[in-house]
Amino acid sequence: MSSVSNADIAPALAIRDLVAGYGDITVVDGVSLEVPTGKVVAVAGPNGAGKSTLLKAMLGIARVMSGKVFLEGRDVTDVPLEKLARLGIGYVPQLDDVFDSLKVIENLEMGGYLFNRAERQRRIERVLEVFPHLKANLNRYAETLSGGERKMTAIARVLMLDPKVLVLDEPTANLTPELSRVVLHEQVRPLSALGKSVLLVEQKAVAALEVADWAYLMVRGRVEVSAPAAQVLQDPNMREIFLGRAAAQAAVGRGLSQ
Repeated sequence: MSSVSNADIAPALAIRDLVAGYGDITVVDGVSLEVPTGKVVAVAGPNGAGKSTLLKAMLGIARVMSGKVFLEGRDVTDVPLEKLARLGIGYVPQLDDVFDSLKVIENLEMGGYLFNRAERQRRIERVLEVFPHLKANLNRYAETLSGGERKMTAIARVLMLDPKVLVLDEPTANLTPELSRVVLHEQVRPLSALGKSVLLVEQKAVAALEVADWAYLMVRGRVEVSAPAAQVLQDPNMREIFLGRAAAQAAVGRGLSQ
């Protein structure tokens, strides 16, 4: 009986030599990265590094000039976002991540719009096992939630489709450091234990790297460092060069916490 090595298994998500941008302007210049199954991968870098454009190109929003995007070995380059959701990529945007005028339970139901009522209910029950805190908030309107509760609702809504890969764009935007830690450590990191693959783009780089297995650091549209996240955090020169002097000092002063 032949065995299959890890090298023969396609990563959950792979980007190969991606060049992307807007019109004729190149923003992402030859980026390659992988998100293995059940791992959290962080993409970090300064403002203007091309992180957001990378996500938009991967999700069929920005123009892909060359290169490929693969989902479990399947070419999904330029596939529209709605179809990507059906194929297994769940996307939680930085803004407009929930329906403010709807209750939490209604947001979850919207996430399972593809299914009949019985299947939606089964999926809601499974999602509430992942985020039990939401049980007490099901009848609250999303606009009344705290920042952390709102992000939890957004992730839970995407989980209704049981995606293979979750793409999170700046999940701690506008959150306090304390709430940011809660979101990353208590909501994002546990997803890998469920077998989900997570691509995390985060401005709070040190905090993101604390929960990530692997890190890609981008500068001016290119990946300058690809390494285990713990290695990036432990190297003060790497922290200062790619995450900024303030982040490096914060990491040292707080025991690598942010």
